[in-house]
Amino acid sequence: MIEVFDDFANSLSKPTVVVLDNASYHKSKKFKANLYRWMNKGLTLLYLPPYSPQLNIIEILWRFMKYVWIDYKAYLCFDNYRKYIETIFEKYGDEFVINFKRWQDEIPNTKLLPYISQ
Repeated sequence: MIEVFDDFANSLSKPTVVVLDNASYHKSKKFKANLYRWMNKGLTLLYLPPYSPQLNIIEILWRFMKYVWIDYKAYLCFDNYRKYIETIFEKYGDEFVINFKRWQDEIPNTKLLPYISQ
């Protein structure tokens, strides 16, 4: 993960912000030891508040998939479930659409502060 962020930070031509969830590898001591170095290269990392699925776009997508787009028949067997997931991914943006703008408008900027700790 660190190598990916190193490569990304080295490729930047302008200041960039990446929003991260609270996955353990994003918050490890080894990862956090690089925050200042990346910041000096123009990369700022912002952490979502703990347990904030309403702010994490992938959580919103999974919620739609699980409760809106996937029919109960999908859960009868793994093959059905896999086919439903594949169909959603193939047709996402055409038949399956989420308006993320609504969620963006509800994000208070004060909750997205850099998480930098020594």
